[in-house]
Amino acid sequence: QVQLVESGGGLVQAGGSLRLSCAASGRAFSPNIMAWFRQAPGNEREFVAAITWNSITNYRDSVKGRFTISRDNTKNTVYLQMNSLKPEDTAVYYCAARNPVLTALTTTSRSYDYWGQGTQVTVSS
Repeated sequence: QVQLVESGGGLVQAGGSLRLSCAASGRAFSPNIMAWFRQAPGNEREFVAAITWNSITNYRDSVKGRFTISRDNTKNTVYLQMNSLKPEDTAVYYCAARNPVLTALTTTSRSYDYWGQGTQVTVSS
């Protein structure tokens, strides 16, 4: 059974930093594409960042230069380092993975087959 387990959320002041982690588990589960999405109250889930197996990345414009996605393939774990956080970054952050046979890096949530339970990130002003 595939599981994605996020950790690292919390409350931080504007300008601060947080690091999210997402550990993927499951027999022979090694997804090529992993990503982070977020959803604020009343808003649709939106793409934040994605990464391929060989660390090609893509970011939404509003987080470029502030967030960094990375992965450790030996641990089947993806990270999201978030710096210079703003109140508008407040949301539940979800880890996602595409079916391992797929290799295209996409930004639409419906393209992702596996999801974590989410972790709350709150940025106070």
